[in-house]
Amino acid sequence: MAEGLEGVIAARTVLSEVDGARGRLIIRGYRVEDLAGRARFEEVARHLFEGFFDDLPEQAEFDRRLGEARAQVFAEARIRENLARLEPVEAVRALIAAMPDGDDLDTALRLVAGVATFSAAVVRLEAGQTPVAPDPEAGHAHDFLRMLRGAAPSRAEAEALDAYLVTVCDHGLNASTFAARVVASTRAGLTSSVLAGISALKGPLHGGAPGPIIAMLDEIGEPTRARAWIEDALDRGERLMGFGHRVYKVRDPRADALKAAIGRLAAQSPALPGRLAFAEAVEQAVLMVLRERKPKRPLDTNVEFYTALLLEALGFPAAAFTCTFAAARTAGWIAHAKEQHATGRLIRPESLYIGPQPEPVAA
Repeated sequence: MAEGLEGVIAARTVLSEVDGARGRLIIRGYRVEDLAGRARFEEVARHLFEGFFDDLPEQAEFDRRLGEARAQVFAEARIRENLARLEPVEAVRALIAAMPDGDDLDTALRLVAGVATFSAAVVRLEAGQTPVAPDPEAGHAHDFLRMLRGAAPSRAEAEALDAYLVTVCDHGLNASTFAARVVASTRAGLTSSVLAGISALKGPLHGGAPGPIIAMLDEIGEPTRARAWIEDALDRGERLMGFGHRVYKVRDPRADALKAAIGRLAAQSPALPGRLAFAEAVEQAVLMVLRERKPKRPLDTNVEFYTALLLEALGFPAAAFTCTFAAARTAGWIAHAKEQHATGRLIRPESLYIGPQPEPVAA
């Protein structure tokens, strides 16, 4: 029996391939490093949706409808101050749960729009600020940052967020995508599948992992303290977030895609080059200690490490990193849900009972 379904093929998909041995991620025919920094999120989302919606419009109309969807969900949602009592991802989940559970393109666009729009709104609520209404004419990444900050981002900042959203929009049959497909296999609607995805993503072993990386960097403080801090953490039995991956046996290709995006952004930011150099020094110290301590385990940098650095640079608080991850991955969840509707059966694996057997009843 494969614990955790290791090595079990549970779906056939045209959406993405994760090659853990070679460190390669293909998103519907394109290498992730060829998409990040070159394609807008709207373009990749539409590409993921191709073949799953009969009324999928051309790119310009798709962009327009996604912008309108941001405005619509913001106008219709009950974004109240009491949401600030919840963790951001839980507040976003609550707002998504109030949306209709349809199966059409309008529902899909509203879900993609909603996760981004609600994420920005709840971050502002937690900071004691008023949510900012969307600009339906703006690009998706640009508007996401504008709603978060209350001011328009630079072109370089919007492009950096686009690179992040594209990089993490889909990644094989990960835990949250599998959860979304299981729900879709019951013929539930897209909202139900996205809610399942968000619920799985918030776990610390999945999308909840990048936040602690900022805490680690802040606690280390300077490169000379890195090795001692890392060794102390390992001696306490702590896991170093941002390193190692269930699938990749070599370096996560998304780490390099995001590192490149940070490098492009650093050219426009006077403070970021120093932070990036410090993070690179910590990364090398971690990799050195892991090779010494765990020479037989392939533990390399994963997507979470540079995710944390990029989102921090763009002004996202660490508590909202999972929401931002969900804002990207929602497009992938929807595509997988539609693919499951079209080609899959009800997902119903078996379990192996290892509990006690009933005693014979005395005559």
